[in-house]
Amino acid sequence: MSNVNVAVIYYSSTGTNYQLAKWAEEGAKSFGAEVKVLKVKELAPKEAIESNPAWKTHLEETANVPEASLADLEWADAIIFSVPTRFGNVPSQMKQYLDTTGGLWFQGKLANKVVSAMASASNPHGGQEQTILSLYATMYHWGAIVAAPGYTDQSAFTSGGNPYGNSVTVGQDGRIQEDVVEAVKHQARRTAMIAAAVKNGL
Repeated sequence: MSNVNVAVIYYSSTGTNYQLAKWAEEGAKSFGAEVKVLKVKELAPKEAIESNPAWKTHLEETANVPEASLADLEWADAIIFSVPTRFGNVPSQMKQYLDTTGGLWFQGKLANKVVSAMASASNPHGGQEQTILSLYATMYHWGAIVAAPGYTDQSAFTSGGNPYGNSVTVGQDGRIQEDVVEAVKHQARRTAMIAAAVKNGL
């Protein structure tokens, strides 16, 4: 089987979803995939960023992470998204990026991409599941194939058990509350595995 290309595309203000993206990178690479970790463009005003030291620090620390382009979507056989929830929906930064994909969609270049998603919030019922499902709505319009983790690995039972995609709660100390590392890696491996099957016609 030929290797698959996996784009892990995230938005993160203070680092949680960047960490999820890095764990997903490890998981996809363990399957033998070629992986790119990419951020979407920050749209928040400078004043908002500078009012939150953790936000400002994270932006500076990830200055060298490449921004996702439309070419990255064409390159990828699989795409894993990671976002914080914003009132049960994707953040505007990710939405703006998705809204630029109309040309690729019209040309059929997003059909049969294998996609999966992860989310975070500051409390256990902060809209993580709804955020993932909101993102998947765009993927259905693309004609993409959603690779939800379901309960296909034991790690689902120690990570919070979200079958739509891994999700985490971030405490006041900025730390992820769940034991989610292996579950994220499994989700990424599963996404790459399904993409390989689609790519190779299995």
